[in-house]
Amino acid sequence: MIVNKNIFVKKKILIYGLGKSGLSSYFFLKKNNDVYLYDDKKNIIKNKKIKKQLIKSNYFNKINVDFILVSPGINIKKCQLKNFLNKNFKKIITDLDVFYIHYPENKNITITGTNGKSTTAKILFDILKKQKKDVRLTGNIGNPVLDEKKVTPKTIFVIEASSYQIEYSKKFKANYATILNITPDHLERHGTFSSYVKAKFKLVRNQNSKDYSFLDLKNKFFKKEINKKKLHSKIIDVNTKKMNQNLLKMKNPYFFTEGNKQNLLHVFAIAKKFGINKSILFETLASFKGLKFRQQTIYKSKKLTLINDSKATSFSSSINILKSLKKVYWIVGGIPKTGDKFLMPKDQCLNIKAYIFGRNKNSFIKELKKKMKYEHFNDLKQALKKIILDIKAKKIQKEHKTILFSPSAASFDSFKNFEDRGEKFNKLIKKLNFKNIINGK
Repeated sequence: MIVNKNIFVKKKILIYGLGKSGLSSYFFLKKNNDVYLYDDKKNIIKNKKIKKQLIKSNYFNKINVDFILVSPGINIKKCQLKNFLNKNFKKIITDLDVFYIHYPENKNITITGTNGKSTTAKILFDILKKQKKDVRLTGNIGNPVLDEKKVTPKTIFVIEASSYQIEYSKKFKANYATILNITPDHLERHGTFSSYVKAKFKLVRNQNSKDYSFLDLKNKFFKKEINKKKLHSKIIDVNTKKMNQNLLKMKNPYFFTEGNKQNLLHVFAIAKKFGINKSILFETLASFKGLKFRQQTIYKSKKLTLINDSKATSFSSSINILKSLKKVYWIVGGIPKTGDKFLMPKDQCLNIKAYIFGRNKNSFIKELKKKMKYEHFNDLKQALKKIILDIKAKKIQKEHKTILFSPSAASFDSFKNFEDRGEKFNKLIKKLNFKNIINGK
């Protein structure tokens, strides 16, 4: 790919969607371009200066834009400008495209997959930081990629990329690309699982012979994509079924779940290509505590562990941690993902009871009723109160118990996002005096 650094200079650019990435794109591009702003939800924009600059939908007949920078949250098939976008599909770009055109010589490690992206990105960032590298954590985690300042030729970018960003991008190329895993997700946007896999795999297809891709070649979906058309990058096989000696050295309990073990295998493979010092690698992993609301232990005693896994938005993201636990009170509920299935065998669910909350209870009951015991509740608070009663009733049992808040669903029915959901859960735990109840006070 020939990089033309003037491609985003003196152009007419529409930015559609003014969340974090949209605003950072505006501030980055406005100096050298005519930038137009539009958002479907203009009423919730708080910045008065930005609000004044928003154009109306009838204005599009008067301008001929060169590019349309679409934020990841925009569904181009269902948004207010869907007809306009359909006519101008070739002009659609993302902030990743602008980033790559401006910083083509900078190394980037781009991570995608259904589950584990944020955790893997943060681990790699911590490792490179410990190596005294100028590294930036960007994309869906950290800052939007165009927010970074004082970038030098030695700056390394660790980018968490969603399927939407990859699908909409036209110019972006990853130097080191990894697809951690793939299970049905975001089908309400992509339509079919095949389209979802194709969107993810575009990250690898856009690479050249100087780049590296890290894939589990035994994954049948990856195999199918590879067989369609020859890849140009150097492929590193990350065999998630084969025992890795590095995993045996891990003492940090955070990495004992199957999902986090798989994430680590990708980390080991990428670290090897970067020539990371092994002692620094293991030192960093030993002290890694995980990210907020991602399998986060918020309380632990001899009798009980409380885990806040609000980030879990699909069954596949909850199953890995469920498999690693024994006696589990599992709190689940929210907006179920289209096509999502609970694929954990019944014989592995004997020590799990599900406490289903929210208005979409029937979808969860349908998936779980033949696998485990369950009850359903109107809201999260009611579910927690019932767990308290159940724990009190079984006080004489000495077996360690885990309350796992892993909703396996989107949060927008009752919360702003998964962070808001996680915060509300923590507040409820505090309000209901869980620690005192468990300690018999």
